Amino acid sequence: MFKTLRNALKVKDIRSRLLFTFIALIIVRIGSALPVPGVNQEYFKIWIESQMGEGIGFLNALTGGSFSRMSIFALNISPYITSSIIMQLLTIAIPKLEEMQKDGEDGRKKIAEISRYLTIGLAVIESAALTIGFHNQGAVLDAGTPFVAHLFVITCSFTAGSAFLMWLGERITQKGVGNGISIILLINIVASMPSDFYNLYTMFVKGASNVVNGVLAAVVILAVIAVTIVLIILLQDAQRKIAVQYSKKIQGRKQVGGQSTFIPLKVNTAGVIPVIFAVSIMQFPIIICSFFGIQPARAYVLPKILYMLNQSNWFNIREEGAFVYTLGAVIYVVLILFFAYFYTSITFNPIEVANNMKKQGGFIPGIRPGKPTTDYLNKVLNYIIFIGAIGLTIVAMIPIFFCGISGAQVSFGGTSLIIVVGVLLETMKQVESQMLVRHYKGFLND
Repeated sequence: MFKTLRNALKVKDIRSRLLFTFIALIIVRIGSALPVPGVNQEYFKIWIESQMGEGIGFLNALTGGSFSRMSIFALNISPYITSSIIMQLLTIAIPKLEEMQKDGEDGRKKIAEISRYLTIGLAVIESAALTIGFHNQGAVLDAGTPFVAHLFVITCSFTAGSAFLMWLGERITQKGVGNGISIILLINIVASMPSDFYNLYTMFVKGASNVVNGVLAAVVILAVIAVTIVLIILLQDAQRKIAVQYSKKIQGRKQVGGQSTFIPLKVNTAGVIPVIFAVSIMQFPIIICSFFGIQPARAYVLPKILYMLNQSNWFNIREEGAFVYTLGAVIYVVLILFFAYFYTSITFNPIEVANNMKKQGGFIPGIRPGKPTTDYLNKVLNYIIFIGAIGLTIVAMIPIFFCGISGAQVSFGGTSLIIVVGVLLETMKQVESQMLVRHYKGFLND
């Protein structure tokens, strides 16, 4: 791999792209440390520590710690991700947007432009909601300044930071190594990992009663991470290939068609989206209630429900009633399964695929064109969605399970690792494709 990287640096175009990406990521990290005026950062530090589970911790990890610092990049690219998901949903529901998507490059540019405006709108709403909510908790400093002025400054700062990162992500896609938004997401998650690993080392290795227990703890931690990464790689690359045969046609004096190909259906068809949706839904009540001073606790009905929804309380065998509160994990699994089917249903249309195959003279061997093909694709799709959702659930639950039984608190989990591994694999493939054009050996062939 190092030899491949050395060869890549010899190519001026690739070297320039890598350098541009590196400088852009430095800017992201610098911006993550710039505080917004009029915010009580100490309050947020205490609040984040009190709420740290994979839910709030995951949100903080996605922003590279910007959320806990309340920096100008506190919202980071979350409004852009949300707007992209909303646009995908609206593309299915609104015929005009569906026509734009099918209209080639021009249509996709229009949809991207709408997504940018939607991102700004969401950023303004989220910024204002955060400012108002945390002001009620005393997190916004008055210092003799009217709250309206604080609201304006903080909202503009958060929105500008989110808009800048959206713009920078698009520049990385065009002038860098590609996948700009994903690259920013990657560096945000990776930035918090060293402190998490140090905390694990301090708690389980350095703080062990003897050397043997310390070594055993280190082996278990490394084994859990290694197994999780291997499962993620298998889940990302797994696919079901459906054979397709095209009938022969006579065009003029030439005979065309007759070739065989396949439809690649990824086992994890929805990617990490089901986990992100599930985490967001389960943490939303906790965040909203915290604005009104209601914290997860083991007393009273609503605090008990919030306590059950907090992932840091699952599988905690040291607490009384741990089984009851771990029922939140069952809700989590059900949500992942639901969103895996839901998201795939709006991004993959078996009827459209079957119709396109029929128009082009293609058919699945042994399956008649038309409705039988649609039924067959639905059957296969439902089968692989279930397998992919189960695999995604296992990957997401492994870190939560071990953190629960050990009492560890880390900001990254299965979801973060899925994003990191997926983005790294995709980035390596893109660099590999550029290397292969210049007759270099790629990363994935080392």
